[in-house]
Amino acid sequence: MVRGPGPGVTARLSALLHRPLPAPPPWLRRGPFAAGAFGSRLRSERLSAWLGLWLGVAFGVCFVTGLISHGIQDPPSWFSWPSRPVHLYQVTQGLHVATGYACIPLLLAKFWAIYPKLFTWPPARDLGHAVSRAALLVLVASALLQVVTGVMNTARWYAFGFFFTVVHYWTAWIAIGALLIHVGAQLAVIRRGLARPAPPEPDPVTAGGLTRRGFLGTVGAAIGVITVATLGQTVAPLAPISLLAPRRPDVGPQGLPVNRSAVGAGVVDAARDPDYRLVVVGPRRLEMSLADLADLTAHTVDLPITCVEGWSAMATWSGVRVRDLLDAAGIDPDADVQVTSLQPDGLYRRSTLAPPQHRDPLTLLALGLNGATLDLDHGYPCRLIAPNRPGVLQTKWVARIEVSR
Repeated sequence: MVRGPGPGVTARLSALLHRPLPAPPPWLRRGPFAAGAFGSRLRSERLSAWLGLWLGVAFGVCFVTGLISHGIQDPPSWFSWPSRPVHLYQVTQGLHVATGYACIPLLLAKFWAIYPKLFTWPPARDLGHAVSRAALLVLVASALLQVVTGVMNTARWYAFGFFFTVVHYWTAWIAIGALLIHVGAQLAVIRRGLARPAPPEPDPVTAGGLTRRGFLGTVGAAIGVITVATLGQTVAPLAPISLLAPRRPDVGPQGLPVNRSAVGAGVVDAARDPDYRLVVVGPRRLEMSLADLADLTAHTVDLPITCVEGWSAMATWSGVRVRDLLDAAGIDPDADVQVTSLQPDGLYRRSTLAPPQHRDPLTLLALGLNGATLDLDHGYPCRLIAPNRPGVLQTKWVARIEVSR
């Protein structure tokens, strides 16, 4: 039988953590450490608690929708993602990016509300307090990294020297873990702040012309403005007034944005080669020219294409059902299949289609877009389009389909 630490060990550890640290020298108490350095009467325990609550909700939504996006792109063995409803990923990824943008004014307001606490005197009362403050620094650093790199990713500005997806995913776990630890440590303070009656409003003249209610209203207005100014890349009716949106959903060849062009992917010659053949590998191997594909039964579907950067747009696609090709090749309906592009390299040169997607009648090997032949930058001679799937997995310039190994 394994025994835990005895009460004596626990008592000694508690005493060590709460033993007062030596007082800092008086000459350090200047600048922001000086008594009365922060005189604003707008700050209060209640204000910090409410801002923290809003920020916690935004971070929670952003975290959950981010996990969904990561799970779809790099699924663990237990993860399954449906093909319907067709707008589900459009909604979850739109929420992910929108709440990420909303965190910007919330973080700034929260930092302002707690700013004086960064310079409390003494900086640490005891070892336990020092550990708590160090953990808070982890939360602040990870939150800032998430928001800053997330905004850079939506703008497709990869100035950082690391792979965004991996760092963003693991930093999200660090941030949410640090947030839960912080909430646990400050739960009594948070509950007290939320339950406490609002303190008297300071005189607007002495408070710089702003009351606490006005401050919260300003934060709410900033969230509304940044949401409306960016959400148009997901919600098409808002596009004309979303002046800060990195992408417009209706700008690009055939009225649809392009992230990677045929020139950038290095496929121009291969895609235009008259000897192009689509290869479907199964018990019955198929090699089909573009003319062969055009002779098959054509289907037309209306499906959104949604990018991980947050933009999405509806389009009308026409082509051949993927399940018809798989059936013709004798591929097991329950097997995962791999779709390979003509691209010579690239992280998303291949993608995997699970049965919920490749058996769905809306999943096409598209030959046309919005009533015309597929543009080269949209994947000519043919591309994958499937419901409820990120744009990076809607493989363009398809060359081969086979059972996933």
